[in-house]
Amino acid sequence: MNETVIQLESYNLIDIYGVNDQYLNKIKNYFPKLKFIARGDELRLIGEQSETATFKEKFSLLLLSYDTFGRITEADISQIMGSEEIEAPQIISAAGDVLVHGRNGLIVKARTANQQKMVEFSEKNDLVFAIGPAGTGKTYTAVALAVRALKNKEIKRIILTRPAVEAGENLGFLPGDLKDKLDPYLQPLYDALRDMIPTQKLLSYLEDGTIEIAPLAFMRGRTLDNVFAILDEAQNATEAQLKMFLTRMGRTAKFIVTGDVTQIDLPRSQSSGLLQVMSLLKDVQGLAFVYLNETDVIRHKLVSRILRAYSGKKD
Repeated sequence: MNETVIQLESYNLIDIYGVNDQYLNKIKNYFPKLKFIARGDELRLIGEQSETATFKEKFSLLLLSYDTFGRITEADISQIMGSEEIEAPQIISAAGDVLVHGRNGLIVKARTANQQKMVEFSEKNDLVFAIGPAGTGKTYTAVALAVRALKNKEIKRIILTRPAVEAGENLGFLPGDLKDKLDPYLQPLYDALRDMIPTQKLLSYLEDGTIEIAPLAFMRGRTLDNVFAILDEAQNATEAQLKMFLTRMGRTAKFIVTGDVTQIDLPRSQSSGLLQVMSLLKDVQGLAFVYLNETDVIRHKLVSRILRAYSGKKD
């Protein structure tokens, strides 16, 4: 008899086993010769080596399906566990133009023409600038591209960063240590990740550094290799800071820089690095600019109207 242990510490066990173990019990029915012991974050299998090896292979495909689509269904279990032979590409190919299958079946995809440009340009270029007003999906699409690259094992880490610039509020008066003071500025990045990655797995990624969220100043002196790095709110990076970030790029890195040049919170004595690169790098090969506008807004319809009003346009 052979004993095998499968570690599931990165997963929410209710998502994998189902409520009252309904998924686990269905899985067991396909392997009646195996004894299952589910204890904590471990799933122990006892049985013949050939049986445990077959189970591990199929169970890994079930977890891959979960990683891809953000959920497991009884149909998934029947398809994977009940099939004589199945390959991972059959699972992933069903995604189509979907970037990420998030939590609770959420489908994350480019929903406007300019968001689709972000996707296409990122696939063809290692550096993309996405510039446009609030609500146009710049950050969300960028994070989805990074999560997709991580799930597809195209990169090993995701780095998300923002300038810690005070938007009309004094950072020093916020309570707590440095992390507590900075986290509110990084909250939109956390929000996007929570939509796309199961909670337990996200916590695991944050703990082991697979996903790093940090202020822009923490990038200085580093070489970012084999990563997907996103600089958000780049309009609040100074010329020196943005140059510093762009020159952190390693040979196997993908970068996306997002920003809204209508909402610059820098002191008047400092110039926005994003405004500078829009003219300085516009003819550089190997990178691309995407300009989003009020037609890309995917928030409440009033947001698009408000942006048009601020820009002086009439409906």
